[in-house]
Amino acid sequence: MNLDDTTAGHLQELRRGTVVLACLVRLRTPDYGYALLESLNGLGILVDANTLYPLLRRLEKQGLLTSEWNTDEARPRKFYRTSPTGEQLADALMTDWRRIDDALARLTAGDES
Repeated sequence: MNLDDTTAGHLQELRRGTVVLACLVRLRTPDYGYALLESLNGLGILVDANTLYPLLRRLEKQGLLTSEWNTDEARPRKFYRTSPTGEQLADALMTDWRRIDDALARLTAGDES
């Protein structure tokens, strides 16, 4: 395995959890899959549609998202929203994310106290 493959693998691992957290936070305001994809990518959280849609279904199955179909439009769309359980998980993940980010900032600044 070359360095590029190693880097790509580690970047993929790092993104995997951050995309879950980003979805839970972003879907506090209901939205449909494509708009979520565009929003996340626009924010610099790069995710592929082939990754996002299965993730949304898995999070819904786990009870972290709820969904409903909007049939008022010409093209029906499935809207997702973070569930109360998903809110609790998002809060816990954000707390840990901030702790890790703070620790890494101190580590890279040379202050390991």
